[in-house]
Amino acid sequence: MEKKDHIFSYKTLFYVLLALLALTGVTVGASYVHLGKFNVWVALGIASLKATLVLMVFMHLKFEGRALILSFLSTVFFLAIMIGFTFWDVAFR
Repeated sequence: MEKKDHIFSYKTLFYVLLALLALTGVTVGASYVHLGKFNVWVALGIASLKATLVLMVFMHLKFEGRALILSFLSTVFFLAIMIGFTFWDVAFR
């Protein structure tokens, strides 16, 4: 069995860096915009997008097998359910 190296080019890493910096700027900008109850959802969406970029590129999840990707997605799904329950509990107090 041959071992393959999955090394991204510096150009790809630079574009990911620019995307992460831009998304950080969007996060800061979104914190100054009053969206009512959607502020938290927008912040969580941006943070999820940034985490996905880091996982796919820097942690090489893009090249992993289906079992690990399914495990990751099921964890994210469970986390989304738990966060949803927390929001629901706070909303109806």
